[in-house]
Amino acid sequence: MNILIFGPNGSGKGTQGALVKKKYDLDHIESGAIFRKHIGGGTDLGKQAKAFIDRGELVPDDITIPMVLDVLKSSGANGWLLDGFPRSIVQAQKLWDALVTGGVKLDFVIEILLPRLVAKNRIMGRRLCANDNNHPNNIFIDAIKPNGDKCRVCGGALSARADDQDEGAIDKRHDIYYDSTTGTLAASYFYKDLAAKGKCKYIILEGEGSIDSIKDTLLKQLD
Repeated sequence: MNILIFGPNGSGKGTQGALVKKKYDLDHIESGAIFRKHIGGGTDLGKQAKAFIDRGELVPDDITIPMVLDVLKSSGANGWLLDGFPRSIVQAQKLWDALVTGGVKLDFVIEILLPRLVAKNRIMGRRLCANDNNHPNNIFIDAIKPNGDKCRVCGGALSARADDQDEGAIDKRHDIYYDSTTGTLAASYFYKDLAAKGKCKYIILEGEGSIDSIKDTLLKQLD
């Protein structure tokens, strides 16, 4: 089973992705990990990507796409969950072409809906557990409020990411995600159109529900 997952920062995408990964024993592939693998391994693509990164420039798609495809092809027998890529309509189109050319099947695309303001508040309220970043803790969500300054799941120490408290940084990330013309939402809609043609299945989730209700809805559609 091969899955793409879309959702704005603050939508619970990471939490739901981790639950899906665990249930179906998928490789959870994040865009940052792809760069780290190639750069750390000293591959030709990694060396090319590092040169751009070292100059503070975005890595071109003609380097990024082959890196992504290489990692997807080498994933485990049960398949993969790709998170954080593609982020633009152009990347979505190029990734699809690469998947088709490489004979890699895309089974499901998941989109988690969440209003922009709600997403922003969730980001500023989330806290990270020192033992497991996937333990949900958020000071603004009653169902997952931490126990004071301790993780509600394991009692571990909590901290807030500096960029989670930077409204300007949050707005910049969301500007990219919520752009339905050329940004990440446009990428998601590209696959929605493919699903309408029978090329894959497209699952829409309401992100304002509880973690368990979203999980139950998602797993029913994946099974």
